[in-house]
Amino acid sequence: MTVTSPCITTRGLNLWYAKFQALLDVTVDIQHGIITSLIGPSGCGKTTLLRCFNRVNERYGYVTTTGEIKILGKNIYDPDVSLIELRKTVGMVFQRPNPLPISVYENVVFGLRVHNERSDLKREMLDEAVEKALTEVGLWTDLKDRLHEKATHLQLEQQQKLCIARLLPLKPEVILMDEPCSALDVEGTRAIEELMFALKGRYTIVIVTHNMAQARRASDECIFMLMGRLIEHRRTEDLFLNPQNPKTAEYIEGRYG
Repeated sequence: MTVTSPCITTRGLNLWYAKFQALLDVTVDIQHGIITSLIGPSGCGKTTLLRCFNRVNERYGYVTTTGEIKILGKNIYDPDVSLIELRKTVGMVFQRPNPLPISVYENVVFGLRVHNERSDLKREMLDEAVEKALTEVGLWTDLKDRLHEKATHLQLEQQQKLCIARLLPLKPEVILMDEPCSALDVEGTRAIEELMFALKGRYTIVIVTHNMAQARRASDECIFMLMGRLIEHRRTEDLFLNPQNPKTAEYIEGRYG
């Protein structure tokens, strides 16, 4: 039997916003190719933890981090780590769809243009990347004749799928999703969850959600956080049916949060 190392590991991870400690000694392993949900009440640290995985928190000058995060076996805090390359490997989707106010086509190839010399990008290669990415997120049939329309004119669900498609030409290993359905209706939420199911296996997906039903439906494993600490991490079914920590039980039963 082959034993594979986790996709993401943290060891003794601490983070401060100025003097406020938002993460306290977080140690966790996140496995390859599955959907892992981060759950917990508002302010518990789940979005902060998510944003540690591509070091987005460091855009704020008052953030201090200690401990270790390894992605694919490499410590992302090592001095030789390029943030540009890290964020190609670890893509991110935000709460509200944020397509660029340019065409659908140019949204999908935006990352390729940023990360490559213009002379290296042949039209055929760009066309292929657009078709492949839009097919992978289930948009090609609907948008193949609308590629030069402004992306901000799409429905919200389509915009969020496009934001995911925008990551794919850069060949990420990990996709981070920060409440990706919070701006969507029931049908849009279902469509994004179905897309997550389609993408898992090829990508490791980590999602922050306040929606307990969504966490239970859509994830293979759940991490429950409270006041900056990791309280429990188990298979989703086990965590919901048989939580080991009474604080987890109180949260999923709706007693607080």
